[in-house]
Amino acid sequence: METKRFVYWQEDDMWIGYLEEYPDYMTQGETIEELKENLKDIYKELTSGDIPHVRRVAELEIS
Repeated sequence: METKRFVYWQEDDMWIGYLEEYPDYMTQGETIEELKENLKDIYKELTSGDIPHVRRVAELEIS
């Protein structure tokens, strides 16, 4: 099983969040569980190759 980190917060009655690796692609849910399901759906879409020009965040090692 693979895990992905995500950032989330509550705004009024909704939970808003995004995958740490893809900060430009936010989603929401009425519960944290719904938010997590929506984040899984976004991840599948972003990694499918069907969406062009997906922006990502990565780490660069500098010595």
